[in-house]
Amino acid sequence: MFKPLLLSASLLAFSALAQAGGPALTVYQDPNCGCCDGWAQHMRDSGFQVTSIKTRDMAQIKQKLGVPGELASCHTAVVEQTGQRVEGHVPANVVRRMMTDMQVQGVAAPGMPQNAPGMGELDGNLITLDFKGRPYSRD
Repeated sequence: MFKPLLLSASLLAFSALAQAGGPALTVYQDPNCGCCDGWAQHMRDSGFQVTSIKTRDMAQIKQKLGVPGELASCHTAVVEQTGQRVEGHVPANVVRRMMTDMQVQGVAAPGMPQNAPGMGELDGNLITLDFKGRPYSRD
């Protein structure tokens, strides 16, 4: 009787530790882009588990992941739990909001906005767009 109880407690503790790590993201980025590292650190600081893959083949990755060309930025991330995509310097709170709505395929901060995580300070004027090009958030 004691062994099954101990096993159950161990599994429960392991499960809690795995969940404590937060949602997992895989970020594809150009190896020469420093602002991508800044955004990845912002996501880690916000509780996400981030795996960075440095590649020179960003155009092909964006195409494969269905990132609309007009929304492109310097890096592309995939939320491992949902398959949703994040294009560019989208704030962590916006990614968390997106994850609650599976109808949103992805969210983007097009270009290289200076008022975005990894680029500069949020100032209340950063507009993110969903992958249909509609305004999604203002941060």
